[in-house]
Amino acid sequence: MQVYYPKLIAPVRRVGRREFDLSRHIVVMGIVNRTPNSGLDPNRSMEADAAIKTAERALRDGAEWLDVGGRAFRSDQPPLSGAEEIDRVAPVIKGIREKSDAVISVDTHLPEVAEAAYKAGADVINDTNGLRAPGMASLIAETGMSVVITHSIGGPGEVVARPHYENVVSEVADFLRQRADTAVGCGIRPEKIFIDPGHDLNKTTEHSNTITRRLGEIAAMGYPVLVACSNKHFIRESLGVAPGSEALKAGTIAANTACVYQGARVVRVHDVAGNVAAMRAAESVLGLG
Repeated sequence: MQVYYPKLIAPVRRVGRREFDLSRHIVVMGIVNRTPNSGLDPNRSMEADAAIKTAERALRDGAEWLDVGGRAFRSDQPPLSGAEEIDRVAPVIKGIREKSDAVISVDTHLPEVAEAAYKAGADVINDTNGLRAPGMASLIAETGMSVVITHSIGGPGEVVARPHYENVVSEVADFLRQRADTAVGCGIRPEKIFIDPGHDLNKTTEHSNTITRRLGEIAAMGYPVLVACSNKHFIRESLGVAPGSEALKAGTIAANTACVYQGARVVRVHDVAGNVAAMRAAESVLGLG
């Protein structure tokens, strides 16, 4: 597997209050969940103050981007209204914004939550539904926010039994290309777009490992690739360890490093300190810094 250096659309870009040269720098995004059921996250909390403290710790550890979530992707969860999701994420976003100029994204697929998050201080919509909700793309275009377009078959909360792909990499790339084209058609500027292949989202371990090995084929689209591998099932199954295992930290760093080797430029993580050190080392090895 040869290292892949993607030719990026707008490698130097302003995201919120920060500017990144993604041809030379790997951005570490810290995860801040205000959810009771995010099984991957040892730091999850339903207390707003605790979530803000998680964000502050992530910033001290070197995160430049924080991703705030109020809804798990998993299908085995009770219904959650947009109003309830807003109540979870908006106070946390507001609290972080009062303390930091770091990039803040909100992990949501609902336009009403996206709008409330923007008003609270968020800079980016991280949409695991791939902009399929009516009105989401136009809202992002109107506000001038950046967006992470993520691949999934069913979207958050939807049951997808036995996901099947003829060619997982080409099908994920085709989806992301089509959704990015739709975003641009709705007025979102190309330099505002990031893409995420959606490791483990309606995918088996084999699918996620294949995406990791061949991520360069997705990075070749030119939009900066964000990867969200942290603590996920494909790492646990590959290592043969239980959720919450200390080995997941090392496995996550290994997966993220492999993705960066294949062109990823943003990594979404729970263990910020370990991944910051790993990404700075990766930049040096790859000659980016």
